[in-house]
Amino acid sequence: MKQIYLILFLLGISTMLSYSQRFEGGLLGGLNATQVDGDNYSGYHKAGIVLGGYAQTNLTRSVFAAMELKFAQKGSRNVDSLATNGQIKYIMRLNYAEMPIYLGIRTGERISLLVGMSAGYLIRGTEYNDYGKFPPQDQHPFKAFDLEAMIGFRFKMTDRLFVDMRGAYSVLPMRQTIPGLSLYYWRDNQFNNVLNTTVIYRIDF
Repeated sequence: MKQIYLILFLLGISTMLSYSQRFEGGLLGGLNATQVDGDNYSGYHKAGIVLGGYAQTNLTRSVFAAMELKFAQKGSRNVDSLATNGQIKYIMRLNYAEMPIYLGIRTGERISLLVGMSAGYLIRGTEYNDYGKFPPQDQHPFKAFDLEAMIGFRFKMTDRLFVDMRGAYSVLPMRQTIPGLSLYYWRDNQFNNVLNTTVIYRIDF
């Protein structure tokens, strides 16, 4: 089933890039620095890759609308040397297929403000501690879909090369607490908290 979703995701990118003959389009790649609000750790210590494509069109001279299809890695990591209830290591790895939709407002010749929403489908979510991957009886599922609000900036380096810097945060919990359950790594409803830097390359079709 996961392979089917991956194939559909890749077909979506190909379709979007083909459709972008009427629009501007291209490829993007970069890194996420992430944390999960609601666990017992803090700091953007979990890094992940971002890969995908985009299409956009001008609405006015200063405003454009854009859509992306991309693969994004998120999660949480404990880098504290102090144990929590006897546990030192904790890693949450989340792989998403995402479709951000946003508006860009050109505030100058080279800088644009980005505001929008991003829908994500969870391809895989896994957690690890000192003993490796959580066994099935200790696993608590994440929600399949995540919706994030995002804001950021785009910097024009050349006519084809751009750099985006964004922040994104889950609008609804991507995993909710279970009443009566007390775990060393889980404090409250959990939300993705993401800082993202990507390089965008425009392609003429």
